[in-house]
Amino acid sequence: MKKIFPIIIGLISLSLIGIIVIQLLWLKNMVLLKRETVKHRIEDGVIVAASVLSQHKANYSLDTKSFPGLVPGEFSLQYLRPNTIGQRLTTGQIQDIIRKAFNERGLDNIRFEFGVAILSASTMEKQSRNFVTVYNENDPKNYFSTVPLNSPSGSETENLSPNEVLTVIAMNYQAMVFESLWLPIVSAIIFTMLIMASFYLTVRTMLRQKKVSEIKNDFINNMTHEFKTPLATISLAVDALRNEKVVNDKEKMSYFSTIIKEENKRMNRQVETILKAALMDKQEVQLLLRPMHAHHVIKDVVENFTLQLEEENGKAELLLNAENDFIDADEVHFSNLINNLIDNAIKYSKDDQPPMIKITTESTAKSIVIVIEDNGIGMSKETAKRVFEKFYRAHTGNLHNVKGFGLGLSYVKTMVEAHNGEIRVDSVLGRGSTFTLEFPLKKLQRQPVISPVPA
Repeated sequence: MKKIFPIIIGLISLSLIGIIVIQLLWLKNMVLLKRETVKHRIEDGVIVAASVLSQHKANYSLDTKSFPGLVPGEFSLQYLRPNTIGQRLTTGQIQDIIRKAFNERGLDNIRFEFGVAILSASTMEKQSRNFVTVYNENDPKNYFSTVPLNSPSGSETENLSPNEVLTVIAMNYQAMVFESLWLPIVSAIIFTMLIMASFYLTVRTMLRQKKVSEIKNDFINNMTHEFKTPLATISLAVDALRNEKVVNDKEKMSYFSTIIKEENKRMNRQVETILKAALMDKQEVQLLLRPMHAHHVIKDVVENFTLQLEEENGKAELLLNAENDFIDADEVHFSNLINNLIDNAIKYSKDDQPPMIKITTESTAKSIVIVIEDNGIGMSKETAKRVFEKFYRAHTGNLHNVKGFGLGLSYVKTMVEAHNGEIRVDSVLGRGSTFTLEFPLKKLQRQPVISPVPA
């Protein structure tokens, strides 16, 4: 499983990257194709508009302004002059012709500027209001199209009229490209995000399954160890009871019977611990909350560890400085969580150093803070992050010098949160751990003030 898992992740990752790359290439090609399509439509529209404008250069116009003495009916080439677009059409008329050509090609929303110039004279005959400004900006978002305005083939003015050009600048034509592609682009982005989300959920589920598998194996190993010792002890005690010398000795019979009873109790406690964990999973634990003083509970719990600490030359120091320690709590579960933390401090003490436990309390306006410090072996950062996980225990190889299923701190966190509290841990490997608990104080109900009745 350990070898296959990275291969599966790698293959899924490559597949996801391939899909995303293909999506990006598809979008890029689609944008380029659409851009060329829009350019072609703009070019086609300008060519059609230029063809319409060129029709106005097909005939000569009579120049009566230059020759006021012209007699109607008389004809002379000197009275005639070739037409230009600027002479025949106004700026508004030219704009209408271009707009009509664009509209016929689906370019209704595109803005444009235009100019009509005579090449031989290098002069601008007609131009839109902002043509010069936009032309000088040379913005790459705009598309420039220039088409010659020649007299129609076979017309009277062919090769006689001045050479003119029509320049049209399509403003921000790329916006039209993306506007027409917004649905495919948005769809591609959404589907890509869905694929990425599926990938994330798949990998996350696989990691969780891998983690569950590891926890299950650790739990089975711990459970095997925890039950193996008492079963072996009971087996030896039963064998001893069968011995004829023991059968006739009431004191030894009582001794071995007591061993069997104690080991049986021990196994029952382990089973109850597992059952409690199952109940917590189903959220079937019911708290019996009632007002109590946290200091009283802490003192009682510490007193229960006095003999155990004295045997190991250890000490528990109490600095109960909280001015207000009145809380709503379940006495059994609140005692158990304090008990578990102190028990862990003793279990994980150093072999060459007596356990020293320091319990401090402080109160704020809304809560009481309980700090439990020890000088034990401490935890690494990785262990501190996972220490409240169910069944998790720090890896110590094949050593089982500290007994348990890894349920103690998980139970503590569950009970703290059930009391609307918070818990956090700070630990340094080799220097000890500090657990900080915070519980809301009980809101005291104000008693009504009764004024004395005047005599």
